[in-house]
Amino acid sequence: NGLPAAGRPKEKKRPRENKEVPRASLLSFQDEEEETEEVFKVKKSSYSKKIVKQLKKEYKEDLEKSKVRTEVNSPTDVEAPLEKTGQSKDIGQEDGTANSEHGEEEMEVESEKEEEKPKAGGAFSSALSSLNVLRPGEIPDAAFIHAARKKRQMARELGDFTPVDSEPGKSRLVREDENDASDDEDDDEKRRIVFTVKEKSQRQKIAEEIGIEGSDDEALVAGEQDEELSRWEQEQIRKGINIPQVQPSQPAEVNNVYYQNTYQTLSYGSSYGIPYTYAAYGSSETKSQKTDNTVPFKTPSNEMTPVTIDLVKKQLKDRLDSMKEMHKANRQQYEKHQQSQEDSTKAIERLEGSSGGIGERYKFLQEMRGYVQDLLECFSEKVPLINELESAMHQLYKQRASRLVQRRQDDIKDESSEFSSHSNKALMAPNLDSFGRDRVIYQEQVKRRTAEREARRARRRQAREQTGKMADHLEGLSSDDEETSTDITNFNLERDRILKESSKVFEDVLESFYSIDCIKSQFEAWRSKYFASYKDAYIGLCLPKLFNPLIRLQLLTWTPLEGKCRDFETMLWFESLLFYGCEEQEQVKDDADISLLPTIVERVVLPKLTVISENIWDPFSTTQTSRMVAIVQKLIDGYPSVVNAENKNTQMLLKALLLRMRRTLDDDVFMPLYPKNILENKNSGPYLFFQRQFWSSVKLLGNFLQWYGILSNKTLQELSIDGLLNRYILMAFQNSEYGEDSIKKAQSVIACFPKQWFTNLTGDKTISQLENFCRYLVHLADTIYRNSIGCSDVEKRNAREHIKQIIKLLASIRALDHAITVANDHNVKEFKILIEGK
Repeated sequence: NGLPAAGRPKEKKRPRENKEVPRASLLSFQDEEEETEEVFKVKKSSYSKKIVKQLKKEYKEDLEKSKVRTEVNSPTDVEAPLEKTGQSKDIGQEDGTANSEHGEEEMEVESEKEEEKPKAGGAFSSALSSLNVLRPGEIPDAAFIHAARKKRQMARELGDFTPVDSEPGKSRLVREDENDASDDEDDDEKRRIVFTVKEKSQRQKIAEEIGIEGSDDEALVAGEQDEELSRWEQEQIRKGINIPQVQPSQPAEVNNVYYQNTYQTLSYGSSYGIPYTYAAYGSSETKSQKTDNTVPFKTPSNEMTPVTIDLVKKQLKDRLDSMKEMHKANRQQYEKHQQSQEDSTKAIERLEGSSGGIGERYKFLQEMRGYVQDLLECFSEKVPLINELESAMHQLYKQRASRLVQRRQDDIKDESSEFSSHSNKALMAPNLDSFGRDRVIYQEQVKRRTAEREARRARRRQAREQTGKMADHLEGLSSDDEETSTDITNFNLERDRILKESSKVFEDVLESFYSIDCIKSQFEAWRSKYFASYKDAYIGLCLPKLFNPLIRLQLLTWTPLEGKCRDFETMLWFESLLFYGCEEQEQVKDDADISLLPTIVERVVLPKLTVISENIWDPFSTTQTSRMVAIVQKLIDGYPSVVNAENKNTQMLLKALLLRMRRTLDDDVFMPLYPKNILENKNSGPYLFFQRQFWSSVKLLGNFLQWYGILSNKTLQELSIDGLLNRYILMAFQNSEYGEDSIKKAQSVIACFPKQWFTNLTGDKTISQLENFCRYLVHLADTIYRNSIGCSDVEKRNAREHIKQIIKLLASIRALDHAITVANDHNVKEFKILIEGK
């Protein structure tokens, strides 16, 4: 809408005019009687009057033309405003200050109207038109309000008064009491008084100036319609100008001529005072106002490129080539999609064919998952109970073994103190013994232990007489491991209690969760159906640990040191797991199920044997030692993959054996030393005690050497020769009488040595640890020879036979250098025969 812009020059002009006329000091309606106040006036010039006349004349001409257009209603009605608009553009181009001049002219017209008000007092419409000059939103000044009061008073006097409220939209007067008409928020908008006057069109203003009456209302309406149409056309033209233009292919001069010829018609803008001016397209002003984002509009050109056949052929050929290339690309894309579709179809068919057993496999694995979780939960609750029962059983056997060892040690101390020298008794207090113990209490305990000891020996002696082994028996070779009836009863009661508790461990559990056969069948089904997932889950490595608590519960009373102990390979768990993973199908390489039983032996049997060796085994007992050696040798021969020197559990077992033997060597071996005159009485107590301790040491030597092949030779030689023979037995040899008894004892000692020690020896010397023993034998031969000097021929002949036996003993242990020395010293000519008959 261009009308608001038309008032802009007025807004700029009013402050300048107000400076010339002083404003009133008050803006109140209470000063209506003061007529001496100055009136706002504008001095008119003759130039402004001429312009007003010219405008009236043009308005009448345009009004007649508008009537003709409304009657005819032809398409030319639209073209005329366009031509006027174009003319207005040309006018605006020639004179850039047209808007400001129009504003000045309108101000002069308004001021002229205000001068004519007192002269034309009867023409109320002309006086009232001056009030319409106020623009919407503009605050009236004091002079304007005073003029309005004068007009209203003049209208009352002339009898031509019209109420102000008759046309509320055209009144500029404000009643202060109506501002507070209602406090209701909903009716505030409806009851609000409008302080602005509806803007009149330029035609209405000119009509009022020239004094057109109400008879010309139809003409004014037609003019208003024509003005609305022209306003719409101006808006469309302005939008067209703002559209990005295409760069014209023709020179700017041609375009200027084209548009100038088109829009050089009526001066529409100059006639009606339209403030908008449009520059011709392509002018210098328009080009200077263009921005970088605008695209010039390509105007049609009258000159066209000539079309030839070659040009048409070239374009058709280019078009055909591009279509061929596009067709080729589409063809390749189509083939690619076809191939992808075929591959997808094959993949779907393959997956549908291979997914037949996935559902069953998933169901089975889910069932196994639930079963294993339940099994582990059961074991997490029951395994601590099994550990407690196993520890209780081991403690029971350990207490019995410790009690027997302690009794043997007490018997040795009692006999040693009984047959010891009485030389130190005078230095001790009368109520204390040599160890500082209370004599009375100690004597009572000694008597009780002595009675029990002699009773056990009598029972053993009687048993040997019944079996006919009395002649071959030597004191000290029997194991004093008989128990009293009270100890046996207590032991059996505790053992039965532990077994009863063990039977209640799984009484609240289903058989499928504690039976080895049921558990094995579950995993066998998994192995046979889905071996790949079975292998990926490392079930073969988990089964030994899974069966571990169940097997330990069955091995609770298994003690290989007892004669009635059952072989573990005949137990139910061993027979059940013996053929696990050994189906008729081909064996898979590195199958962990093949080593199931060896792994169980490693993780269950070997740790149990370690506990037995450390706490229960008695190295002085030949029977227990033989059984212990047998079970260990059986494991070595039957399960070489796990029972070897590199295995951790095997190393722990052997270490426990060595510790137990060293402890026995340090705590239980005792060799008494008596003068030879005391030992001459072979029926005396010291002699019998000496003989018993000697033969018990020889028995221990034989028990140690039973571990040949299991323990290393170096370890065995250190224990048996250095720790026992050279430390205790040789000392007993030196205190014994030199004769047939010493040769018999030497033969018993040499019989304990493994023959493998001397088989691979080279040269004339035996092992270095036996040098002391060999020197004793040489000394024994010399002593026998010296004792035979001066005796009868029979005694000499017996002495010579004893020397030959000594040579033979030296040859048996590969001490050939010592044997040759003895033979040369005593003129033994049958040396080679003795060596060969060794």
